[in-house]
Amino acid sequence: MTDDWLTQYRESIDNIDAALVFMLAERFKITKAVGRHKAEHGLPPADPGREQRQIERLRRLAHEAHLDPEFSEKFLRFIIDEVIHHHERIRDES
Repeated sequence: MTDDWLTQYRESIDNIDAALVFMLAERFKITKAVGRHKAEHGLPPADPGREQRQIERLRRLAHEAHLDPEFSEKFLRFIIDEVIHHHERIRDES
């Protein structure tokens, strides 16, 4: 016997997970273009000021959305670190 409510919740979670994957893919496509631009113009792979502003902004948004700001910061920091790694690799390949 299946629990219809549980099935519906899981289907919604699956849809959200799929949307997250596609949104991350789009984000990384754009950040790779930023990395190429930075490499072409001799700009550093990291921008600590922007990173801090983004973290502060996402912490505020998380608070407004009733999401743990600590979690949102960890999540964004993970993404930022990966983007910087990509930018460094692009720079080193140029």
